[in-house]
Amino acid sequence: MTKYSIEIRLEAARAYLDGVESYKDIAKKYQMEQSDLTKWVSLYREHGSHAFQKRYTNHSVEFKMDVLNFIKETGASNRRAAAVFNIPAPSTVHRWRYLYETQGIDALKPRGKGHQSLKKKTKKKEVLSLEETLRAENEHLRMENAYLKKLNALVQDRAKSANKTKPK
Repeated sequence: MTKYSIEIRLEAARAYLDGVESYKDIAKKYQMEQSDLTKWVSLYREHGSHAFQKRYTNHSVEFKMDVLNFIKETGASNRRAAAVFNIPAPSTVHRWRYLYETQGIDALKPRGKGHQSLKKKTKKKEVLSLEETLRAENEHLRMENAYLKKLNALVQDRAKSANKTKPK
């Protein structure tokens, strides 16, 4: 979808609300999707010209629960709830609903954004008893021994098969 300026969004929404043209005609005139226009008209009805200003997008758990409770109490659609609460995309509301239904309220908590730090994390070294240390070393040596036996067997098999295929 092409990004449209605030002025074009306002102009298109006002044109529809003034009854000048239909959704279809206005969408065709501005070369936009009709669904975008309906969303903008809905936002303009709810919030006026402030609907198209840049919005704060890091919402608290309480705000998200208010939106979800509004949907539950009124039976509103995701699109309607997004318009009422001035949320940029109805898909955001859909995601909140899904997370809440599948994982509970903890899934609605804001997460840190960006990449994790590349600093090495200091690992706490486990303090193993002498017996546990010896058992771990013994297990490691057993695995190494089994590996070497298998390798030796494979090498011998190759040598035997190479002797059989040589012409005399």
